[in-house]
Amino acid sequence: MDEAVGDLKQALPCVAEAPAVHVEVLQRGGSTAKKEDIKLSVRKLLKRHNIVFGDYTWTEFDEPFLTRNVQSVSIVDTELKAKDPQPIDLSACAVALHIFQLNEDGPSSENLEEETENIIAANHWVLPAAEFHGLWDSLVYDVEVKSHLLDYVTTTLLFSDKNVDSNLITWNRVVLLHGPPGTGKTSLCKALAQKLTIRLSSRYRYGQLIEINSHSLFSKWFSESGKLVTRMFQKIQDLIDDKEALVFVLIDEVESLTAARSACRAGAEPSDAIRVVNALLTQIDQIKRHSNVVILTTSNITEKIDAAFVDRADIKQYIGPPSAAAIFKIYLSCLEELMKCQIIYPRQQLLTLRELEMIGFIENNVSKLSLLLSEISRKSEGLSGRVLRKLPFLAHALYIQAPTVTIEGFLQALSLAVDKQFEEKKKLSPCI
Repeated sequence: MDEAVGDLKQALPCVAEAPAVHVEVLQRGGSTAKKEDIKLSVRKLLKRHNIVFGDYTWTEFDEPFLTRNVQSVSIVDTELKAKDPQPIDLSACAVALHIFQLNEDGPSSENLEEETENIIAANHWVLPAAEFHGLWDSLVYDVEVKSHLLDYVTTTLLFSDKNVDSNLITWNRVVLLHGPPGTGKTSLCKALAQKLTIRLSSRYRYGQLIEINSHSLFSKWFSESGKLVTRMFQKIQDLIDDKEALVFVLIDEVESLTAARSACRAGAEPSDAIRVVNALLTQIDQIKRHSNVVILTTSNITEKIDAAFVDRADIKQYIGPPSAAAIFKIYLSCLEELMKCQIIYPRQQLLTLRELEMIGFIENNVSKLSLLLSEISRKSEGLSGRVLRKLPFLAHALYIQAPTVTIEGFLQALSLAVDKQFEEKKKLSPCI
């Protein structure tokens, strides 16, 4: 127990001391090297580069052992809480190393057979999954959404370890993310599950993510019997019984609960439908008692979220459309990727918003392109994160159609793509 608590303390941000710096070490798939040997080599690497400026990743190493066994070493999440990023002296910080390997298998389906029907009740991933690698970093928010979610889950584990009486202090291990479509709620749930599996890899050997298929679960046919719900959750219980696993249950579009209840009350569905919903809530209440489970939920329609479910959620986090500052970061990451792939060529250095603020947004040869990107970001406000990530592709497809383009040419195309997106949005609005 003491060792488990020690691992958790490493994963928690320090309050009285300097915050822990988290270093994620991606071990190569074919590597059989011991974690302790990898830790030793990584600590030597960090000792040689003990001053860092925010997040940083090494993919090439001088030491042959690291080259053979490690794909990347990343200093991560240094900017989640820092409003004014400063250089970090690793020698003065607690460094938490998290060594992990990616599971390449992809999702499997949890099927429930009933008479002649075969229902896909859920999708199931073993974490950390290759499919979700990099997803956490791709999600950009203005407020401290990510750090709050990490802090919440690590606190639930700490309270469980310390045997806090849940009759006196209650927590349910239930997270509800709500907001308009396209803001990355489901992706954030999956990224959080991946991140926590890595962050707590010395405590849990692997993670399990079960994404419940809400549309199948609450269809008219499926609601005829609550026994299938019970059977599905028995499969989840089997995963939870493995105490070496950290289990995440994801219920997307949880407002489906309300739809089922409302239909029952209106007499439009068989009375058994409401028993199915109640069975689901009962099952959630049962599994949340286990210390190695977290229930993640999303909703697009805030006002229709089931009241019984809202009461169970510890965190109710609104996820809205990104601001101009967040959009700038999203576009910047897209441009960096296109420069890395040499679609934008030659490579040119772009300033961050922080660097533009430091020079007072004065235009010169160095800042000109970054200021143009800032202007495009401001006029992109109102677009969802899902749309923003598509725009660089659309900009190329609609206005460039060449193997390479200069950054000036690409920014012009991006600006046109933004204008076109708003024109299409206006044309579609009467139909929505």
